[in-house]
Amino acid sequence: MLRQEVEQQQGDKLLFFNKFVSPTHGPLNFTAVLDKLLEYLGNEPGFEYELIVGTDSMPENGSSAEFVSAIVVHRKKCGGIYFWTKQHETKVYTLRQRIYQEALHSIKLAEQLITELKLRDITEFSLTIHVDIGPNGQTKQMLQEIVGMVRGNGFVVKTKPDSYGASSVADRHT
Repeated sequence: MLRQEVEQQQGDKLLFFNKFVSPTHGPLNFTAVLDKLLEYLGNEPGFEYELIVGTDSMPENGSSAEFVSAIVVHRKKCGGIYFWTKQHETKVYTLRQRIYQEALHSIKLAEQLITELKLRDITEFSLTIHVDIGPNGQTKQMLQEIVGMVRGNGFVVKTKPDSYGASSVADRHT
């Protein structure tokens, strides 16, 4: 259960993620994130870009967790920009629950992003979900489950050590 209501009305659209922060542009709503993202893509149209969505979490008091999701626009070989959002959820007790929630947050954000890009007639892009799990550590038993879940939702997925969208960018704000 969400401690704060994260679904917010924007125009006539119901958005799960709407309050973002950009290190470059400050606080933004989702529409402003899309505008800045498209502006960034338009500034250097000759480059190859990748859109990345990743989520990381931090337990707070044994029964709740803070989830940070990031949208990264990677201008290959030339850096990038990112936007992040934070939610608090209660009734998250185990590492397994948190990892599943991280993946679900990333899937929801990626779906929201794709829907809005398509509404703006942008259909050619590469989007990858980065998950904060890998072949080592406590999450290794869940690797195939989480990868299968993300792929089953139609997304390309990267895990550690290649999942910097979750393990570096989102992690920076948990």
